[in-house]
Order: sequence, then C-alpha cells, then structure tokens
Amino acid sequence: MFKKILPLNSIIFLRFFGIFLVLPLIAVYASSLENSTPLLVGIVVGGYALTQAVFQVPFGVWSDRVGRKRVIIFGLIIFLIGSIIALFATDIYTLILGRLLQGAGAIGSVVSASVSDVVREEERGKAMAIIGATIAMGFAISMILGSTVGGYFGVDTLFGITAIFTVLAIYIAIKLENSGKVEIHYMKSSKRVKVFENRILQYLFLASFLQKGIMAITFMVVPILLTQTFFWDRSELWQLYIPAMFVGLLSMPIAIKVGEKGGKPKTVFLLSSFLFIVTSVLLTFGNSEIFIITSLFVFFIAFNLIEPLIQSMASKSTKVDEKGKALGYTNSFAYFGTFVGGTTSGIFLDVGSLEIFGYLITTFSVVWFLWTLKIVNPVPKGNIYLKHSNFLQQKLERGDIDAISEWYLNVSEALLVVKFDKTKYSEEDIRKYL
Repeated sequence: MFKKILPLNSIIFLRFFGIFLVLPLIAVYASSLENSTPLLVGIVVGGYALTQAVFQVPFGVWSDRVGRKRVIIFGLIIFLIGSIIALFATDIYTLILGRLLQGAGAIGSVVSASVSDVVREEERGKAMAIIGATIAMGFAISMILGSTVGGYFGVDTLFGITAIFTVLAIYIAIKLENSGKVEIHYMKSSKRVKVFENRILQYLFLASFLQKGIMAITFMVVPILLTQTFFWDRSELWQLYIPAMFVGLLSMPIAIKVGEKGGKPKTVFLLSSFLFIVTSVLLTFGNSEIFIITSLFVFFIAFNLIEPLIQSMASKSTKVDEKGKALGYTNSFAYFGTFVGGTTSGIFLDVGSLEIFGYLITTFSVVWFLWTLKIVNPVPKGNIYLKHSNFLQQKLERGDIDAISEWYLNVSEALLVVKFDKTKYSEEDIRKYL
C-alpha cells in the first residue's frame, strides 16, 4: 500500500511544504509592500484558501472524466505560475494575484481521489492517515525553515524555494502511472443519490468547514495572544507548534482503529467535536498563558482525530465514478472554512471583540456536536476482488443477485470489485452466489 501512494504522498509533501513555508512571515512581508492595507494583507493571507474552495469541485469532476494524472499536472503548473508571480511581486496587488493563482491550482481533492483509486477501501483510512501525517510534517518543517530562511534571506526567497519544489512535484506527477480506467456498472435497482442529498456527505461538508475554520482561527488567535499579551517572540512559536502537532499525530491511530477498522466513525467524531468545544472555550476565556497553550494542544488532538476519516468517508459515501466530485466538495467546504475563519477572526481582533467571537465559535462547535449525536454509523460494506472473466461479468450484469449492492470493473488490473452489506452477508455467501 505504501509503495502505491509514495509518489502521491511526495507530491502532497512538496506542495504543502511550499504553501506553509511562507506562513510565519507573509503578513509582515505583505504589509511592507506598496499600496498595502490591512484588508489587502488579509486577502494575501486568506485569498489562497478562497480560490482553493472555488476550484476544488471543478478539478475533482474534471479528474473523474479525463483522469487524475492530467489534472494533477495542470494544477501544479498553475501553482508554479502563481509562485513565480509572487516571487517577483513588488506591490500588494501582484502578490495577491500570485496567491490567488497558487490557490487556483486546487489538486487536493484530485490527489485524495487518486489515493482512493489505488488503495483498497480496507486500507484507505491508513493511507489517508499517512497523507495527513505528511502534511503535518511539512507544516512542522516549514514553520522552522520559513521563519529562519525567510528572516535571513527574505520572504521572496521562500516563493523561489516553493517554485523549485513545485517543479520537482511536476516531474514526479509526469512519472505517475495512470490509475487506470474504471468502467462502472450499477444494479438496475441502484439509485444515484445527488451529492447534496447524501446525509453522510452533508455532515462531512459541515465537519470540514468547521474543522478548517477553527484551524484558521487557532493559528490567527493563538500567536497574536502569545506575542502581544504574553510577550512571546515570533521566532519562539515553532517551539510550541512542534510538540502540539506531535501530540495531535498520536491521536490518528485512534481514528483508524475505532473509526475506520472498528466501523464506528460516529464515536470519533463525537470525541473530536467535543474537543473543539473545549478549544473554543479555552480561546474565549483563556486569560492565562497556560490556557492558550492548552487550547493549541487540544485543537491538534481534535483536528487529527478526524482528518483521515473525513477524506476516507467521503470517498466511500458516493459512487465510484463520483469520488472526485464528492472529495472536491468536501475540500471546497474545508478551504472556505479556512477563508471564513481567518478573515472573520481578523475582523473581530481588529475591533477588539475576541470574547464575542469566542461565544460565536463555541456556539457553532456545540451545534456540530449536537448534529453528530444524530448521525448514524455507515453500513459496513465488504469488498470482494475477483479476477475478471466474461462469464462472471455477464452474471453480474444480469443484476439478479440481491446480496450485491454495487460492482465495477477495474480495467487496468482486470479486477471485478463486488460490494455487499457485511451486516447481512459474509464473503462466503457472496462467493456461493457467484
């Protein structure tokens, strides 16, 4: 499994490392450029997430139609162009253009769909956890290098490093093997549920929005409180981020064991949403340094508990030929949450109403928890992988086996993949029918 996702994992690392590299100093850098205003600086910081949100779905749908590899390469080229423009920007408007183009190379959902293409469902949660850990590792390393290299050589140098890493990611993408054409065949009685009518996806959209929104709020509020109220130096913040992220990563095995393998994602989401309430309360009423530090540790645990589950559940809650679309919407809500969280926290910080803002995010977190109480764990589906034969395919095409809920043909691996309800049938039952 690891060998299959290694190239995709490398692309994710290089791309997100380049994204995160500028985060520690970009607000200060943007403020120094010609024509800058607080609003325009906010757009530099958050505009990237906005264009990510806009283009996730089109890229995901496009990848369902023309293949993942082609869309990944195109998105990386757009990201490269944005990085080069940002590198040579001498005024705030050019920098905004570069950042918006960086966001327009929205390949997150396409890479997630590619992972689900090459990894069997039984291992998908583990694969998504590896991807999540890779992103967290990229964040940790970039926080250190971004603040040191950018402080010594300039933030524009960081955009140059990002461009170099993007070229390397494009090279890896070109070498990717196509995941193969997948021909989809549905039972006649199988109804196609629209994305926004799917209750599991509805919940995942909300969870993605609030999870990433609170992430943006945390990274906006915590460093400001620590530097302005408790007089931390900006260069010291990475010493807090690294151990907090490490503790958060330790919660990922719980997501896999209980939520993925145990078939009880609701339990994990309940724990995570409760911890987000705790995070919000600590940020709202945290009038001491220890409260603020604790909020960051609690946030990373809550965040990493559900990070691998969201992507995995979204890919399994829709038809095979709509994974890109489902993951596109999921990531769009996530990036829109990042944009809203970052910009609104900036507004409330500007007017000095952080406590009121805290009440607001606590309320949303409580609503999230209450909604989680109402969801049900998805029906566990089993998968049987059979070597393709015309006789077996014709038998499946007749659609007279009620025990089979869905099947499809993976042409590249010559496999017939048969899905069934594990609560009603065993693999032996299905093989007897076939």
